[in-house]
Amino acid sequence: MRYLFSLLMVLGFISCDSFSKKDIVSVEITPVFEDSLSIRAISPVDETKVWFAADKGIVGLIDGKTPKLATIKYEDSLLHFRSIAQTKNAFFVLSIANPGVLYKIGYNGNEATNIEEVYLERGEKVFYDAMAFWNDSEGIAMGDPINGCLSIIRTKDGGNTWSKISCDNLPKTEAAEAAFAASNSNISLVGTHVWIVTGGKRARVFHSADKGETWEVFNTPIIQGQAMTGIYSVDFYDENLGVIFGGNWDNKTFNEGNKAITRNGGKTWDLISNGKGPGYRSSVRFIPGTQGESLVAVGSPGISYSPDQGDSWTELSEEGFYALEFVNDSVAFASGQHKISKLVFRK
Repeated sequence: MRYLFSLLMVLGFISCDSFSKKDIVSVEITPVFEDSLSIRAISPVDETKVWFAADKGIVGLIDGKTPKLATIKYEDSLLHFRSIAQTKNAFFVLSIANPGVLYKIGYNGNEATNIEEVYLERGEKVFYDAMAFWNDSEGIAMGDPINGCLSIIRTKDGGNTWSKISCDNLPKTEAAEAAFAASNSNISLVGTHVWIVTGGKRARVFHSADKGETWEVFNTPIIQGQAMTGIYSVDFYDENLGVIFGGNWDNKTFNEGNKAITRNGGKTWDLISNGKGPGYRSSVRFIPGTQGESLVAVGSPGISYSPDQGDSWTELSEEGFYALEFVNDSVAFASGQHKISKLVFRK
């Protein structure tokens, strides 16, 4: 009887655990900012505040529904921003195209305190795509290839100074291999690791286990070979489990070869729900607190949700967005053409 009781207790715990996870059934979308901007880079502070970087030189903090905006010019030109990152006391925005200019924006918890130029790069092929920080001291940004390698810059002093990694220390890129500045999610960081994704002629994953000191590159089964095909977004849950998402921007409904998962740190990738589920998406994220099980992907065609690491998908909304960033397991911000919205996921 004692053994039977123990068995029943174990089965009871398993049964209770199996019902503890509730799937998302809907999303509530509340606009918090609308303007004539293309907004591809957001960084939430909490459930009520989110920083963003956009075109037309606009950088802003949305506090509730109150926008605090700044216009940044370099010389006489309005810059276009698609990269943003934060540390404890500052935010960073990085412009696309020539010149690439990186600004540090001081933040006191309520508003910007100062704006300082901390990196400048000129060149016909300069085009930076994404940026992220490991901690309050160390950060990294990536851009399209120049002289046969990706453009990768790093900081080790809280973003006050940045230096570019030499092509001698990076894997070679192929002709017409580049990246997409679609959602500031070409980079994923976990621990000391960084993963960077590409598209175009090749769709590959560049990886460093030591914060950019040494590098390796992995092939993927993601659709590639045309200018707008490839990987648009990457997210890692831990040092082993990661997901990549993209597709063909010119054929957004095509859902073959556009999403894949790794369980060995990016060395190999397996397609998920191939020929099923969503087509092109520009940003994918693991939902916090779901142990790497649940995903949300957004793109101009809508919002898609998977409860099982991409095996199955539910379309939550046809409203289109470019970028997605979670605050917690039920609240996120998303940005798109002319808007930023708060997303609340209902279970």
